[in-house]
Amino acid sequence: MPRTKGAVPRNARKKKIFKAAKGYFGGRKNLYRTAKDAVEKGWEHAYRDRKKKKRNFRRLWIARINAASREHDMSYSRFMNGLSRAGVELDRKALADLAVRSPEAFAALVDRAKESLAEAS
Repeated sequence: MPRTKGAVPRNARKKKIFKAAKGYFGGRKNLYRTAKDAVEKGWEHAYRDRKKKKRNFRRLWIARINAASREHDMSYSRFMNGLSRAGVELDRKALADLAVRSPEAFAALVDRAKESLAEAS
């Protein structure tokens, strides 16, 4: 069996790492081992933070809804409970957008939530 050399696949792997490390500072862009460590760590952070971004946006939407509902003397949890009892199926992203862009529409939703809570008690 003929002897094989690994030069072509090795160079392709290195090229992929150096391309991903473009723009890094110092040896992180042109020393293979350092660049590989930096790129792999960057990929780890990117994977983790794609998941984190969803959590962060949900927290932001909840904070905006809470602030807007408290302007109408209602807490976030009571507001969301009132909406679910009223059968309003808007997600938090849409509610936060309404709270920021059209406060009068959000006020109408708060009134509807208050009515449904009053009927329940």
